[in-house]
Amino acid sequence: MNPEILDELSQKLASALPDGVTALQEDMEKNIRAALGGIMQKMNLVSREEFDIQQKVLARTREKLASLEKQLTALEKTIK
Repeated sequence: MNPEILDELSQKLASALPDGVTALQEDMEKNIRAALGGIMQKMNLVSREEFDIQQKVLARTREKLASLEKQLTALEKTIK
């Protein structure tokens, strides 16, 4: 998970606190960031970079499968 996203979320949540709690805002940001980080980690998410890599691998695998299916069809026609 991108730390910048966690920072942004925690800052937005902390800034939504009432004005009387501004002294606690920095502490709340840290606590919110830690809580969100723990939640995201438990969700077993992958980074966008890893997702994009796996998407490319899957596309290449599909292309190879389609090619092999065409070859198999051609071989089956020669056998008959």
